[in-house]
Amino acid sequence: MKLTGKTQVLTALLGATAALAVTALVLTLVEAINVLLPTDTKFGIVFDAGSSHTSLFVYRWPADKENDTGVVSQALACQVKGPGISSYASDPAQAGESLRGCLEEALAVVPEAQQQRTPVFLGATAGMRLLSQKNSSQAEHIFAAVAQVLGRAPLAFWGAELLSGQDEGALGWITINYVLGRLVKYSFSGEWIRPPEGTLVGALDMGGASTQITFVPRGPIRDESTQASFRLYGFEHRVYTHSYLCFGRDQMLKRLLARLVQSSPAPRVRHPCYHSGYVDSLSLAPLYESPCVQAAPPPDFPPSLPVEGTGNPGACVSAIRELFNFPSCHGREDCAFNGVYQPPVRGQFYAFSNFYHTFHFLNLTAGQPLATVNATVWEFCQKPWRLVEAAWPEQQPWLRDHCASGLYILTLLLEGYGFSEETWPSIAFRKQAGGADIVWTLGYMLNLTNMIPAEAPVQWRAESHAVWVASVVFAALTLAAILTVAAVQLLWPRD
Repeated sequence: MKLTGKTQVLTALLGATAALAVTALVLTLVEAINVLLPTDTKFGIVFDAGSSHTSLFVYRWPADKENDTGVVSQALACQVKGPGISSYASDPAQAGESLRGCLEEALAVVPEAQQQRTPVFLGATAGMRLLSQKNSSQAEHIFAAVAQVLGRAPLAFWGAELLSGQDEGALGWITINYVLGRLVKYSFSGEWIRPPEGTLVGALDMGGASTQITFVPRGPIRDESTQASFRLYGFEHRVYTHSYLCFGRDQMLKRLLARLVQSSPAPRVRHPCYHSGYVDSLSLAPLYESPCVQAAPPPDFPPSLPVEGTGNPGACVSAIRELFNFPSCHGREDCAFNGVYQPPVRGQFYAFSNFYHTFHFLNLTAGQPLATVNATVWEFCQKPWRLVEAAWPEQQPWLRDHCASGLYILTLLLEGYGFSEETWPSIAFRKQAGGADIVWTLGYMLNLTNMIPAEAPVQWRAESHAVWVASVVFAALTLAAILTVAAVQLLWPRD
């Protein structure tokens, strides 16, 4: 039977359509590979409620975590206006209200769709530790006010609580080693690897009310109360850490002034750490309100006390040494001061917070040798007050205290912690590293991410660009062929 012209054309078109369709189908399957689509980004918010001020930090990390620990970066740092929350003992509600400004900035950073899943935590340090010792009821009211404000935010409120000195030290150690890439690194082969343990650095932190030292000692830690252990990126870490309450910068200055008041024979204090020519009148009431000041004010002293500086760094060091109990460690190599156990310092250290702020003012953060540091601090202490005030007018009201702070840091590091002229170069004074502030909050977020479930990356099949283009072309030709067959069927006149 002879085929008609229409039938011949339709047969040819249908054959071509089938061939194009098969080719397009094969191209969609050939060279297809499994790829991981980008995961979501998770966020976390931490408030650092210190003794003198509160800071907020927003952190972010990819939802697919490395060995259950997030690869965290800093997204926002915000300084809360006003003093630390412990200063609001007489008006606890204001402690919570003071956080709102930075909280609003954080909410602008975190996408609205993720806010309900974003943890927010407030950790209070030495300032609130002291208030808890002095008046636990006032401290509880402050925590309640803070929790009320943060609990009403559209976030996952994880608590407002007191951070122990040991935790503060250990978390600061985690922070500095993380930002330096000493905990985990991304290799050229595309894998996360653990650097050698010998590259881990120690952490020296000083706030307003306490100071911490944390490092990995050479041998075993003989006092378990000074040991902190945690797991990060699939590896266990064990460090020595100790926090000295009342040895932070602000409380040291109060204790120093109170000791000078006690030893002054007349109703006028001659302060060797204040510059010569400095004269002021100080109120005694706030000085003796601190739990760190054990003595009571002398009964014959007026409420307002005249103080004058003598600019004597030698006498200043002698007065500062009296704040330590060095004889309690006499004859012991594994002791710092006040009878506290400490293994010999080992390796490189990073000194931050008030260690950095004081030495930054004195222009001593460039790795100068110990002799240069000593000479610079002593020379500054001997400058007349009129010259100091004229050279740094923007540094008020802390300008008078930089001399005492510099000499205190030298005494703490050398005579307290046991650094020497040989090990001094191992200390780096820094505020930031790796684009993040060196503060315990980042270490807290890294530790916290162990408790936040990881999300596996979504798998999908993908092709090379050339194959994908060919697939699209043949799919289009197939569609055109189908439409041509339909047009021939409908429009070709009957034979």
